[in-house]
Amino acid sequence: MFRTIRLILAVFCFTLITLLFLDFTGTLHRWFGWLAKIQFVPALLAMNVVVISAVIVLTLLLGRVYCAVICPLGVYQDCISRAAGKWKKNRFSYLPAMHRLRWTALLLFIIALAAGINAAVALFEPYSAYGRIASNLFAPLYQGGNNLAAYEAERFGSDTFYPVEVWTKSTVTLTVAVVTFMVITVSAWRSGRIYCNTVCPVGTVLGSLSRFSFFKPAVNTEKCIRCGLCVRNCKSSCIDRKTYTIDYSRCVSCMNCIEKCKQKALTFVSQHKTDEPVNHPSINNADVPKQNAAARRLFISVTALFALTNVLKAQEKSADGSSHGGLAVIEEKKSLRRTIPVIPAGSQSAQNMMRHCTACQLCVSVCPNQVLRPSADWTKWMQPEMSFERGYCRPECTKCSEVCPTKAILPITAADKSAVQIGHAVWIKDKCAVIRDKVTCTNCERHCPAAAITLVPQDTGKNALKIPVIDTERCIGCGACENLCPVRPLSAVYVAGHERHRTV
Repeated sequence: MFRTIRLILAVFCFTLITLLFLDFTGTLHRWFGWLAKIQFVPALLAMNVVVISAVIVLTLLLGRVYCAVICPLGVYQDCISRAAGKWKKNRFSYLPAMHRLRWTALLLFIIALAAGINAAVALFEPYSAYGRIASNLFAPLYQGGNNLAAYEAERFGSDTFYPVEVWTKSTVTLTVAVVTFMVITVSAWRSGRIYCNTVCPVGTVLGSLSRFSFFKPAVNTEKCIRCGLCVRNCKSSCIDRKTYTIDYSRCVSCMNCIEKCKQKALTFVSQHKTDEPVNHPSINNADVPKQNAAARRLFISVTALFALTNVLKAQEKSADGSSHGGLAVIEEKKSLRRTIPVIPAGSQSAQNMMRHCTACQLCVSVCPNQVLRPSADWTKWMQPEMSFERGYCRPECTKCSEVCPTKAILPITAADKSAVQIGHAVWIKDKCAVIRDKVTCTNCERHCPAAAITLVPQDTGKNALKIPVIDTERCIGCGACENLCPVRPLSAVYVAGHERHRTV
């Protein structure tokens, strides 16, 4: 019964957390956004005492059920391990605990966290690692499936689905996500929960607490017939085949051993009822399978679906069978490398962002205006920053502040956001179409939501063309002027970021 309850809760949490990164409409976040905020490290950075205390109490009561139910990376490893078990059953064996590696990894993680070295924190924090996998690898599949559904719906005159653009927001983040995905998948396929029990800092912290948990799985030596099924089905490899002791610091309370024991010799009981361990003869264990065919098939399927989506999208855009539909090629805008990056309203300052953000990519995933990108700067590695070649930050949108689980972006209302200056616009005279091409252009002035741009005659002539003048005291740095400027590839107006935001 305990295992069934765990599985139901794990599927519930894992599915909804994954959908938080896939849902481009933002609907699910209203109801299930709290699942991101109960993750251990985000709660720690947000100083959420209630969540931290609840996780600690849960661990002291039931062991590492957080790792088995709430942590999405842990549940993902269980999914891969379960798939591997279809190929070969009873495949695990006892492995001695690698204490030096575990505590060294935790110590380095704590030092990086205290020193603000976000690259290390982002790499090894389990929730954020899974978030990058979901947003960079699973989201394109989800969006591709949506686009296929939209394509079919349009053929039948239905507007139930609408197409979205599938594109890579950051090559660096995509590479990190692919490498993380491969490492986690292969290790889980071959050795179950070895990542959780060797590298994961959250696993080490909660493992040190789970030694003292009140309820634990224990061996009833009177019923045990030394069949070894518990050892060969322990994905944490924490049941010693010689002494039948359980390393509770690595046990994730998955209940698999209890489920597999046909003699009911394993039970989940209170600490004072656990039996003393007894010595048993060694039991031969099957070698760990080497097959990784499932991982290869998954990769091929992902590539095929992504390619098919792009082909259908290209056909839909083509008007006459040519690659550009018979229309003139419009040069795409390029992103600008800013001295000071523009970060979302609510983050307050670059220092606050660096101190709290774990680069989980949830804010990037839900941004409806395609403005947020993961940074490639090593000092702010994979943390969100704004780029305006595809859209601008609309004053009425506050989704990134609503979903952030670490308080790197604090909650903010639309009214407050309209008064927060995250940067200011700068006009580049030589690039402006009015100066360069001698044409009339009013894009920046017409679309500025803060009315911070005024057009004035460039000279005293009767038919003088008008050029923009920017009121930097009123500008809020939303990027509408940069995005809607017709000049290519770099706009004649760009937004310079502010280290610290201020109210206008």
